[in-house]
Amino acid sequence: MLSKFQKVEMICPLAEVEEVFKTAHGAVYQCSRKNCYWLEFQDSTTAFKISDFFLFKKRIDALDIAEMLSDTSRSADFELIMPHRTERCFILSVQDILNLREILAGAKFMIELNSEVKSILRRGALLAV
Repeated sequence: MLSKFQKVEMICPLAEVEEVFKTAHGAVYQCSRKNCYWLEFQDSTTAFKISDFFLFKKRIDALDIAEMLSDTSRSADFELIMPHRTERCFILSVQDILNLREILAGAKFMIELNSEVKSILRRGALLAV
């Protein structure tokens, strides 16, 4: 059985893929060769351009879980999300939304942390010269 990391490498065999953030429900990988992020979620892999990844996170964060839980209609049980420039369609329950939010928030934090560390190291290197 292939790991999720190996599945990403199979989809993009020339990719230089690094794990950004991972939970029991999924993961985000960064491909420096194609300058994109790969989301592993619901036994599927979806590639996002960097800007689309952050737009997708905003859409997921904007979902009103309280409204979904209080609405008694059958259509309120799930949310249908179709991210920009992907062939993927997500059908998300409240639990799926919470799991996806955790993955995306963790990935965003790690991306921002990495950027800050690199910035500090660059400033330190400039001061050392």
